[in-house]
Amino acid sequence: MKIERLRAFMSRDKDRPRVVVAIDTDDGLTGWGECYNHGPDKALPPLLEYLMDFIRGEDPTRIEFLIMKLMQQARFPPGALGLAAISAIDHCLWDISAKALGVPVYRLLGGAARDRVRVYAGVYTAPDPGAAREQFDALNEGWGLTAFKLSPYRIDIHRHRWGEVVRTSAEYFRQVRETVRTDYEIAFDAHAKIFEIQQAIQLGNALAPYDPLFFEEPIRPENFEAWAELKRGLACTLATGESLYSRFEFLRLLQVRGCDIIQPDVCVVGGLLEMRKIAALAEAHYVTVAPHNPMGPLATAVSLHFCAAQPNFRILEYRLPQGPGYVFGTGQDEKPSEEQRLQGAWYVKDPYLPRDGYLELRPDRPGWGVEINEEILGTEDYVNWTRKVPIRPDGSTGYV
Repeated sequence: MKIERLRAFMSRDKDRPRVVVAIDTDDGLTGWGECYNHGPDKALPPLLEYLMDFIRGEDPTRIEFLIMKLMQQARFPPGALGLAAISAIDHCLWDISAKALGVPVYRLLGGAARDRVRVYAGVYTAPDPGAAREQFDALNEGWGLTAFKLSPYRIDIHRHRWGEVVRTSAEYFRQVRETVRTDYEIAFDAHAKIFEIQQAIQLGNALAPYDPLFFEEPIRPENFEAWAELKRGLACTLATGESLYSRFEFLRLLQVRGCDIIQPDVCVVGGLLEMRKIAALAEAHYVTVAPHNPMGPLATAVSLHFCAAQPNFRILEYRLPQGPGYVFGTGQDEKPSEEQRLQGAWYVKDPYLPRDGYLELRPDRPGWGVEINEEILGTEDYVNWTRKVPIRPDGSTGYV
């Protein structure tokens, strides 16, 4: 069996762009993968075409060899774009290898360490505790979810006194806690908007009395010693890692004891192979893994197989598939029919959907366990996505 061709598709998941990749072999197998693409997405297809030249004609089951070959062919270690492209190629190779044996990918990783994978959903549109309760309850009724993530900010952090930012955030969390069901777990994502360590400590400790599931990425990722200082000052669980790449960066973070939970992204770090190495390092440091996963339903399938086999897995970020006809889970939709549930994704016909707050494994389905709708991939218009950069009152840019 040899790698014959690579196909890259620019698609969408409602309002988010998606770069989906297929690798075909000479004996008829196709493996599927997804790039991380919340950046210069249009740069990925030509980069994928370039990388294909290094693996064409190779045995797709030699995953370690091929990923090392792609990593080493550049003069310098690959950055965000290079690793996003390599991630999708890695996904394809695992999918092909598992399909060739007729088994799910997690079987190649040592088998299932758990029977199902717990997920949480981001809820960023709740203007008040009552609206948060409605959205939490809708997600619980529809999918059984009991874990959610909010933004901690209630006012513009660049246009108000920091103490007022902290006070309003803490008051909001207190009200949410008193309003929603006591069994709901609530995390907060600060989106690396805070530059000063002491301010991040103040905000985290203001939220701490109300038991956050975790406090995510309040500061920039570059300075690992700063993360160690932050963690020492916090009275709540600290999570980070979506902006880090290789196992070497995660090793530095872990060595300084810079967090309680790591959040690598299987579409960012170079793929499933690198993800497993990162998680093994975390396990040796008694740190759990809650993968970053804001991507599409194919990326969710890849993440599911990682989580199924990883002993120190904690919880998986999950974004409901957004497809033609419905977007469920906003608190404003009717519960979808079974037909809608199965047609919810644009390019995945049968996405993994939560049941009782968990994603179930599919032991009878080889590879990632999902079917790709190639007709949709071949016709769906690409949608552009640009990141909103905050502007401070003095005209300078804020951090994101």
